[in-house]
Amino acid sequence: MTFYFEQGYIGKIVCGKQTASSLSRRGCFHDLCWNRYGREKALQIRQTAANSIGSNSPAMAFELQQTIRLIQNVQIELDLLNSRIAAVVDTVQTPLMTIPGIGHALAAVILAEIGTIERFQTPAQLLAFAGLESSTFQSGTFSANQTPMVKRGSTYLRWAVLQAARLVAMRDKTFRDYLLKKRQEGKHFNVALSHVGKKLIRVIFHMLQTNRAFVPQT
Repeated sequence: MTFYFEQGYIGKIVCGKQTASSLSRRGCFHDLCWNRYGREKALQIRQTAANSIGSNSPAMAFELQQTIRLIQNVQIELDLLNSRIAAVVDTVQTPLMTIPGIGHALAAVILAEIGTIERFQTPAQLLAFAGLESSTFQSGTFSANQTPMVKRGSTYLRWAVLQAARLVAMRDKTFRDYLLKKRQEGKHFNVALSHVGKKLIRVIFHMLQTNRAFVPQT
């Protein structure tokens, strides 16, 4: 849901018993309904909105207008921050941007949390830092095969990797098949996704070590 939609919706409440035609003059109705639903559906929505009950309270209208302006200002700041993050990531020219599904924001979090890849000698060390390695349970000669993640290390890196794993699995066949394989083994979706995250961490480790772009496996 975009902010423009939210603004149009809130604007309808602020207008009170004004008809939806006044909204269309400001562009809200045309943008939200006409192009999306077609003429007949748009007219139906406008008629329904015209007969709806609004609020005539000046205090409520003022409060909602203040809220709209606040949201607009916050959105402006977010857009500015996102553009600066994108500029920094583009300057670094990280190979992570070649991984399908990873954009500037996720790449920035992953790079910021990892720092320099030389800190880690093996993929296992990076897995441990992200808190994605499995805990080990042993009793005598027994060793558990299925154990949960320890969830130590960088919370932000773990979040970014799991988010990236979900997106990569939607776009890359190898990762998608791996996720389906884990699901077919009876694993819960989040558990299966954590396995995809582990696989992705290993790929990220080698990409940063060699500074090479992502190459889809066929």
